[in-house]
Amino acid sequence: MSNSSSTHSYATALSTPLCDLLGCKYPIIQTAMGYVAHPELVAATCNAGGFGFLAAVTIPPAEVEAAILATAALTKERFGVNFHMFTPGADIVAEAIIKHKDKVAAVSYGRGPNPELIAKFKEHGIALVPTVGKTQHAIKAVKMGADAIVVQGGEGGGHTGSAPTSIIVPQTVDAVDVPVIAAGGFKDGRGLVAALAYGAVGIAMGTRFLMTTDCPVAEISKARYVEVNDTDDIAVSYALDGMPLRLIHNELLDKLEGRGKLSALVFAMINGWQCRKITGMSILDLMKSALVFRKDGLSATQTIMSANAPVLYTKTWVDGKPDDGALPSGQIAAAIDKLQSCEEVILDIMAEADERLAALR
Repeated sequence: MSNSSSTHSYATALSTPLCDLLGCKYPIIQTAMGYVAHPELVAATCNAGGFGFLAAVTIPPAEVEAAILATAALTKERFGVNFHMFTPGADIVAEAIIKHKDKVAAVSYGRGPNPELIAKFKEHGIALVPTVGKTQHAIKAVKMGADAIVVQGGEGGGHTGSAPTSIIVPQTVDAVDVPVIAAGGFKDGRGLVAALAYGAVGIAMGTRFLMTTDCPVAEISKARYVEVNDTDDIAVSYALDGMPLRLIHNELLDKLEGRGKLSALVFAMINGWQCRKITGMSILDLMKSALVFRKDGLSATQTIMSANAPVLYTKTWVDGKPDDGALPSGQIAAAIDKLQSCEEVILDIMAEADERLAALR
């Protein structure tokens, strides 16, 4: 369908509480994928009417303010920032966000929420939009002050749960009294209408925005995502970091799944050392972060293996070596056969949603 000739009459009809909360035109969120959600992608999303989250989790704390300003230089719209509240330097990131609250409308996060930082953000009028994979986690997040919740079904990429989007989204809508945003398996207007029917106020997409021309990921790696046309090739594996992680099967994953326990630990320890260079974290910083993972219920093995992710994502998305790195992906990649700009993606979604709603009347 052509988005250039759209009259945009759907904008008012599909304005939801999410648009009111974040100040965006359309109820579509671009999630904060580490090494992917850079200023260029976030700004392109916001300029097209969606709402983008900058992935500060993979940016050294001292450089986050510069990334915020770089994003603001590319868009007049406000955007969001995602980071871990439990990692060393979180206070520096929080200060940068609050300092530029005229540019940053929301903060997203996952495990390890910090009550003190949450209180500071609320004091300064910055919306809190955590991402969860279970309804009980959404309930806890709301009790801690969340203004909205992104709930991801098992179809989503990266770390994911087992409950499908069609079950977990309406279940969470019924369990909390804040707006719920649906994630996991979305790419088009039909998905947006389905999410609204579940009671959600919008959709959040990671893989769909990764597979855009505005995404800074190496072209050879994006091509691997486009090549996939079977959801069986995008499966959940525990081999990367000991936790359920949805990935596109590649040569590296096959090798990891064939390793013994000792070999896997040695591999993770080597990556842990390399992780220091990528993140700028000291050994002490890594140990402090590891303690949070342990408190979060991870085993010692899983905690050590968590160092694999940043190293292997960097090889794929930054270095352009999709055979040697990890390819986190939602199942929806199998249904996407071309790269489009963020503007084309968002306007096509809104136009199709309008058509679907008209057909249902």
